[in-house]
Amino acid sequence: MRRLSCLLGLVLVMSSFLSCGPRLQGEVIVYVAAPLSGWQAEGGQTVVGGVRLMAERLNRSGGLLGRRVRVVELDDEADTEVAARIAAEVASAVGREPVLGVIGHYNSDQTAAAMEVYKDLPIVVITPTATDVSLTARGYRNFFRVNATDAAQAPAAADFIVHELGAKRIAVVYANNGYGRGLRAEMRAALQARGLEPAAEIEIEEAAASHRPAVDRLVALNPDAIFLAGYETEGYVLLPELREAGLKAPFMASDGCFLYEFIDGSGAAAEGAYVSGVTPDSAAVVDEKWWKEYQQVEARNPGTYSVAGYTAMSVLAEGVRHAKSLDGRKVADAIRTLSFDSLVGPISYDEKGDLRQQTIYIFQVQDGRFVQIRPRG
Repeated sequence: MRRLSCLLGLVLVMSSFLSCGPRLQGEVIVYVAAPLSGWQAEGGQTVVGGVRLMAERLNRSGGLLGRRVRVVELDDEADTEVAARIAAEVASAVGREPVLGVIGHYNSDQTAAAMEVYKDLPIVVITPTATDVSLTARGYRNFFRVNATDAAQAPAAADFIVHELGAKRIAVVYANNGYGRGLRAEMRAALQARGLEPAAEIEIEEAAASHRPAVDRLVALNPDAIFLAGYETEGYVLLPELREAGLKAPFMASDGCFLYEFIDGSGAAAEGAYVSGVTPDSAAVVDEKWWKEYQQVEARNPGTYSVAGYTAMSVLAEGVRHAKSLDGRKVADAIRTLSFDSLVGPISYDEKGDLRQQTIYIFQVQDGRFVQIRPRG
């Protein structure tokens, strides 16, 4: 009798569980390609968290055309060769598995390498963070962004430095990678458009332990302001060394430093520094319910690029809904016709796959936190 009652109880529990949400038939795979280990792991993990939250919400409401969304994480280690290898793995899975698309890559160099493979696949690729202008100038039909590009970032940064900070002699420091060089070129053009030439253009090694030669040049130059086109690993080494050398000129870093790892790594030197952003701060655009759901999915707080990952998955889902298909080519065509509001702002694409409306955010480090100062709230 006891055994029978236990079985009946189990049936009731299972029936209750099955009635809690829609029954999903099969699955569709979305890969998230980003650095999940090593020196850029923090940023990549914030993207994954956003994608996973959106997938969780989709699955609770019926999935995509009745199929469960399965998020598969791929660690590109912020390495171009690894990114190319990952792209080849995705290519081998297409046809064997129900692959819808890739959210990624995180950095411009890895995105460029992977797109040489993805461009020929019937999938959709949406980067949440890669800003290099050249990425969308290559005629890809299946590639989109949810972030602003360096063609928008550089003029906004130049305007702020010249008009808000009153600087005339501006030194541009840039990392020796595609992202750094591309943004350096955009920044030079933006300054020239404002009647100025960079006081210096100084290349530094990506993720180097010290930038002492660049610091010595900057100290000798004594510019009115310094702009860094680089990642947090360059920022939290360069900025403390500049301050230790006695250079107090205003310091502004690009979106690659819009991570709390930049503040933590720079220590006291970070206070007062400026950082430009190509997506909004997660904390400024989400509500309490979103925040709590994210914590339940990830067991930690949202990070800088959580809303970018979430929005990239949202764009993919909207494309499926409009296409009424899981065929990647049809979804890509549908995405080009989208027009809706998202956590990062209005989503509507030009022919290249860039957002028609791009907003650049300027933050200042105040009391150890990023505080948005442009646009004004």
